[in-house]
Amino acid sequence: MKNRPPQKTASTLSTLNELASLASYSLIDTLNCDPDATENGVDFAPRQVFTGHYVPVNSTPIKSPEYVAHSKPFFAELGLADAMAKSADFIRLFSGDMSQVPAPMRKVGWATGYALSIYGTEYIQQCPFGTGNGYGDGRAISVLEAVINGQRWEMQLKGGGRTPYCRGADGRAVLRSSIREFLAQEHMHALGVPTSRSLSLYVSKTEKVKRPWYAEGSYSTDPDTMISEAVAISTRVAPSFIRVGQLELFARRVRNNEHVNAMEELEKIVLHLIDREYADVIDSQLDTSEKVLLLAQAFQRRLTSLVANWIRVGFCQGNFNSDNCAAGGFTLDYGPFGFCDVFDPYYQPWTGGGEHFSLMHQPHAAQRNFDMFCSVLRPLLVSIYGDSHDSLLALEAIQRGFSQVMSTNMDKMWAAKLGVSALNTASDKAFFKDLLNELHTLMMQTPLDYTIFFRELSLIPDDIGPLRKSFYDSLYSNRADELDATLRDKYWEQWLTKWKTLLNSVNDATLLRSTGEISRQMKLVNPKYTLREWILVPAYQQAAAGSYALVRELQEVMSQPYEEHSKEVEDKYYRLKPLDCFEVGGLSHLSCSS
Repeated sequence: MKNRPPQKTASTLSTLNELASLASYSLIDTLNCDPDATENGVDFAPRQVFTGHYVPVNSTPIKSPEYVAHSKPFFAELGLADAMAKSADFIRLFSGDMSQVPAPMRKVGWATGYALSIYGTEYIQQCPFGTGNGYGDGRAISVLEAVINGQRWEMQLKGGGRTPYCRGADGRAVLRSSIREFLAQEHMHALGVPTSRSLSLYVSKTEKVKRPWYAEGSYSTDPDTMISEAVAISTRVAPSFIRVGQLELFARRVRNNEHVNAMEELEKIVLHLIDREYADVIDSQLDTSEKVLLLAQAFQRRLTSLVANWIRVGFCQGNFNSDNCAAGGFTLDYGPFGFCDVFDPYYQPWTGGGEHFSLMHQPHAAQRNFDMFCSVLRPLLVSIYGDSHDSLLALEAIQRGFSQVMSTNMDKMWAAKLGVSALNTASDKAFFKDLLNELHTLMMQTPLDYTIFFRELSLIPDDIGPLRKSFYDSLYSNRADELDATLRDKYWEQWLTKWKTLLNSVNDATLLRSTGEISRQMKLVNPKYTLREWILVPAYQQAAAGSYALVRELQEVMSQPYEEHSKEVEDKYYRLKPLDCFEVGGLSHLSCSS
């Protein structure tokens, strides 16, 4: 990256002035501004944006902001002193007031537009103008780009107020949803899953908005009441916030020949993505066509690995539209997400999501997003070479190869969860496939807790006794398809024997591992704690009453999800989902309202 400002060394940033000195605005300095935008960022009413990569817009401060939390691990990575999170100027900025930021920071933020495709089909119905030109960051406003210790980060306020893309909404986020996202991002990072990060969280002591939500104890599918909730602003951080849907917007403008600069803007945003997210794997000296093909390959690797990791930890994104798919290949937008309790291939926390975005369908949803990604890149190659060239065939081959790469990553993930280090022979691979299929069948026939089951399996138990900790016997005792308990135990014992046979088979002389070593490695991929909704709800309910102690407790536990922790923590969080939480709105399912 060119013209980087002088770098501070790690652990030396103690004031906002020092952070501001590292400001470096690659997006707004190199890409096109909406020509219809205002210079002062006063641009809050819904309108169509016909061209340009971003719109300058002021964030709207929340009233009487109060500190809730900051990510100590991420502050340490950035070299920020913890005390900054409670300093007046830091709170002012990251609760939405940019009016007094120190130079060379800029006093106007920016929002971006994007297109929307759902499972590979483009939609414009959600745009209030029926054109797709009003869809984008309705309440997410970026306020800073900075290069810190050699890494570029973009800092974005979630709930920072209206933008031209707000579609008539209020531009706010509430404390409930902000706590969910704040905790989840750092938890996912601790789980080893690529993700945007959480910086800080502030709540207004006086400002509230109304949201549809669930009445206490409601079993309704959709929200059945209106509640008044405190507004909050969380700051999320990533190398960039470029989405597949954002790239689609510019490709659509090229396809429809919407303006004379359409192709130039598409090329600029794709090259900007490469510079921001893939500079470590794509040589800047290559020509555009070579970069495009390498980008497709690199994104394919990241996206397939990401989704395999989601399933590894039982995470369902819930709404994996293209606008929620980060082009950098990490988890983005924690709205209707959830970590499954009872294993169910069709687990879907969002009532509006459908099976196509459910837990085990996420690889297919990822492929649809990758298809849209490739459709974005194709016009660039056509503009260089025309409709017939080897580069187009190469792009098509990469696109066709997605399912095989996804399948390979899924196999590796399941092998790691089961402690299988290598499958060197065809017979071992076939045995493993049969073992895995049998496991999935048993997991569906025996309702069990996904996290607890694999953590207990990581102990390499002598029999199925420890695995019974994960069984939801009392809840499902009347299910017609439930196995007889005696027969169930027999099948599990047989499976356990087969699994240990496989471990012994692949544990040859060159990969000799003790049972203790296999157990240790399994514990590194099978977390003991995941952030289930029944764990989250008390935290945001107590926070709404002014107590943030449980939020901070969850920060501590969920930032170390593979550790054993104390018996007190284990008794509290390493247990089956309480029976009275099943089917309850906001606990077992939720709307996208936030």
